[in-house]
Amino acid sequence: MTEPQPREAERRATFILARAEKRLLPRIAASLPRWVSPDLMTAIGVLGSTLIALGYILSTHDRHWLWLASGGLIVNWFGDSLDGTLARVRKIERPRYGFYLDHLTDAYSTTLIGLGLGFSPYMLLSVGLAIVIAYLILSINVYLETHVFGVFRYGYGILGPTEARGVLFLLNTAALVIGPIPFVVWGIRMTVFDLAGIAAALSMGGLLLRRVVRNLRELSRMEPPGR
Repeated sequence: MTEPQPREAERRATFILARAEKRLLPRIAASLPRWVSPDLMTAIGVLGSTLIALGYILSTHDRHWLWLASGGLIVNWFGDSLDGTLARVRKIERPRYGFYLDHLTDAYSTTLIGLGLGFSPYMLLSVGLAIVIAYLILSINVYLETHVFGVFRYGYGILGPTEARGVLFLLNTAALVIGPIPFVVWGIRMTVFDLAGIAAALSMGGLLLRRVVRNLRELSRMEPPGR
């Protein structure tokens, strides 16, 4: 008996650059040579996240290493955004394989970037890890939504992975210009970028709470409790 093919979940994106990427990415994918595979693009994305982390860590010695981190953001966007697009353009999708590999590498990249930030002179390790934990919880919620609703909503409101990279790029530029700007609170040495990181983690928590409440209401409507 032939095993039924899995149905790929509907993809929904509401973030700022989603429409522009929807037009741009298939054109880039169609122009790539045949020897470039989706798996190669995934590897390029992982390389980009590794360069980001190295740039942050090496900025301990010279802040100009932040240029490496910014360059890594571009490399990561290129690989991570195009692996799935390339498979769809060439009609060689592997839904389960791609879903598993893509999100496993996303978890690796997120963790590595958070650690890189935490070992840089610009952010406390605890703040970097708080961002990682918040982002991974948001990701887990997306995977749960994909399973129970059959819809893959990979952004929260107007913010998605590309917007997050853009914010990091701007923060890198600011760090190059103004430096860490340290200060002490309750005996803890912090920087202005710690404040940005704390704000980001709290914002992600708020976005998660809002989505969880909405999901539970919808699921309760679909599956009302027994009387």
